Amino acid sequence: MDILTALKISGSGLKAERARLNVASMNLANANTTRTIEGGPYRAKSVVFQAKPLQTFQDVLNSTDDKLRQVEVTEVVEDKKELKAVYDPSHPDADENGIVLYPNVDEAEQMVDIISARRGYEANVAAIESVKSMAIKALDIARR
Repeated sequence: MDILTALKISGSGLKAERARLNVASMNLANANTTRTIEGGPYRAKSVVFQAKPLQTFQDVLNSTDDKLRQVEVTEVVEDKKELKAVYDPSHPDADENGIVLYPNVDEAEQMVDIISARRGYEANVAAIESVKSMAIKALDIARR
């Protein structure tokens, strides 16, 4: 594997973890949103990752097998869990029985997602730093 391939793989991981962090942050920010533009309460969202073959033009020319993979975000899906029903007749979004539907956001689950995304991001940054260090050492050797 060459240096640029390693950087592409880690870069795709950084991009994917950033997307997961953004979605988890959006979920936490809307944990109490009972009315959205679409109508009804906010629904939690999740990011779907997929391993995608890393194919460069040179790989296609050489017909190498595509064992190297990078990650990509394929879609952001809504969580299908039930909304939280809370009795609060004074709330402006309460129905005729005084029930308010709150988002299906689990704050603990979102915090775990944020911590996991952070760790994945840190791991990819460490990999990029290692590749950078190896490239610098290779240049030092070539100078001598």
